[in-house]
Amino acid sequence: MLEGMQVVSEMKCKETMKDEAEEAVTLMRIRRVREFVEGKDPSSKEVDDLTIRRFLRARDLDIEQASAMFLKYLKWRRDFVPKGSISASEIPNQIAQNTMFLQGSDKNGYPIAVILGYRHLQDSLKEFKRFVVYGLDKICAKTGEVHCHRISQRLKIFKQRPPRYLFNCLTLFFYDYYPERLGKMYIVHAPLIFMRVWKIVYPFIDNKTKKIVFVENKMLKSTLLEEIDESRLPEIYGGKLPLVPV
Repeated sequence: MLEGMQVVSEMKCKETMKDEAEEAVTLMRIRRVREFVEGKDPSSKEVDDLTIRRFLRARDLDIEQASAMFLKYLKWRRDFVPKGSISASEIPNQIAQNTMFLQGSDKNGYPIAVILGYRHLQDSLKEFKRFVVYGLDKICAKTGEVHCHRISQRLKIFKQRPPRYLFNCLTLFFYDYYPERLGKMYIVHAPLIFMRVWKIVYPFIDNKTKKIVFVENKMLKSTLLEEIDESRLPEIYGGKLPLVPV
């Protein structure tokens, strides 16, 4: 018994040492990205290390690629959100459509959002993009940082019957401007043709894209309950929580 306990203890010790070594390498890479980016864009000094960590993870810890991605993000943020945030007065039509909701957190403490794509009426694409930034920024501000040594704010999102342009826009924002924020994206009540195509291409896509999950109607509640407590599951998906607008 003692010998078995010693083996387990040694295994845990090795795992801890490995984690500490990986963290030391990541911290070194964060410093190098910060040094490079600050030389190109002094405004990056205001950005915390957790944000840089996300950009690094999005580029598989490649310092050069992460730096380029981060600089692109800083430029986009200055151009698209010059005041630092989007106000409700800038997106009146989008808010009136009542399409985005914040539903607490899943079993791992990650925030849950619901986007009802079928309610969305395309008017101004620019206003819609501002609305996406408005919603994501509010969610990030409300929920705070979780699992800070790994990934912060991994968001669970339901998208119900999203138009193609809405799907493309949200996916682009997550991959380019909010990297490593998305934990999983559930597409529910999607047309049958999408389900069939997805099953064909799924084995060939990369792991980052596998965060997108098309859920069959007959498996909807059981699939969501694997990661979300029934008390936090929206009523429209068989749970107990009313929709809470962002």
